[in-house]
Amino acid sequence: MPTTVNDLLRTYPADLGGVDRDAMARCIEECLRCAQACTACADACLSEPTVADLTKCIRTDMDCADLCTATAAVLSRHTGYDANVTRAVLQACATVCAACGDECARHADMHEHCRVCAEACRSCEQACGELLAGLG
Repeated sequence: MPTTVNDLLRTYPADLGGVDRDAMARCIEECLRCAQACTACADACLSEPTVADLTKCIRTDMDCADLCTATAAVLSRHTGYDANVTRAVLQACATVCAACGDECARHADMHEHCRVCAEACRSCEQACGELLAGLG
């Protein structure tokens, strides 16, 4: 199914240097999906009666949302590409997604929004790892 991300990657006028466009598109899309899930989860945690027990989850959600958004932005810019920066950003994103996924999973039995968020984090972590592996 064509997406805006795929359309823009396909129409980029210069060579992407052998980067797998499908893996790049999937990673960008997973980052954006995860950022939204983490933002919504943090907000839902703030509405829970046990909000005081969820402060670490909220913080981790917010960190993950910020890094996923930044990663999607960095991956969307190709002019003057720096592989070292891309690798560092992808690694940071995978790391925060793992941490957020673990934290949300701790609350998944009590809060459905945490379960959904944990799944989005795991999917994004995997997409970042796959793109990293393809960068060499």
